[in-house]
Amino acid sequence: MKVAYQGEAGSYSERAVRSTFPDAEPLPCDSVRLVFSRVTSGESPFGVVPLENSQAGSVNETYDLLQHTSLLRIVGEVVVRVDHALLGVPGSRLEDVRRARSHWQALAQCEEFLSSLRIEPVPMHDTAGAARLIAERGDREEAAIASVDAASIFGLAVLAERIQTEKENFTKFAILGREDAGLGAPDKTSLVMAVLDRPGSLMGALQPFADRGINLHKLESRPRRGKAFEYLMYVDVMAPGDTPELEAALKDVEEHTSMLRVLGSYRSADEPV
Repeated sequence: MKVAYQGEAGSYSERAVRSTFPDAEPLPCDSVRLVFSRVTSGESPFGVVPLENSQAGSVNETYDLLQHTSLLRIVGEVVVRVDHALLGVPGSRLEDVRRARSHWQALAQCEEFLSSLRIEPVPMHDTAGAARLIAERGDREEAAIASVDAASIFGLAVLAERIQTEKENFTKFAILGREDAGLGAPDKTSLVMAVLDRPGSLMGALQPFADRGINLHKLESRPRRGKAFEYLMYVDVMAPGDTPELEAALKDVEEHTSMLRVLGSYRSADEPV
């Protein structure tokens, strides 16, 4: 079985795949959009995409794609501990580095370290891809921000470890699919809704959960594509999608929304990997 993920060998996304599907063949993709495409086409039954980082926040591209797919749903999640390292070509020194390449979120997570050394951040599509590029170029003035695993894969030197500003740094990945992934009984449901533009609508859309003792784990507002200055609410509730309490709550929520969709009901993540 192939499982699609955004990135290359040595990336945090690949670690998420291997920890969740240890017998699967990881299928690298250049973008989150391509992961969605490969799962939609059936080339891969499941895909793993970054959803949220504990320091840099939500991955907007993933949420936008989730909103616009009707074929795929979230069937699981996994949390990966992220420890960034600065990787350079063999023989290079920390004081040689002038530019650091990585995914924009990784650069943001290491902003204080880079600023203190006056290293210019250069965004790329992937952490491991940045490591591969540094190995290919062989320029001592360039480095990559990626995992220590990527250093061993691409033959790079570890110039500094745990360089992220917040040392306790985690990324949550969503597992996409059309069918149950067999990852455990669901205890969490993700929703997206557009609240009506009238007084009390937001309270009315949230009150049904409180009335039934359903815990809201996440509530985030995002701009609605194609609707200037209109917003969508992304909500995670700690309840399986087929419970009578949640079904009744969603019926009440519908009265205060112009759009309401369930993005998936799944088992919440265990301890970080």
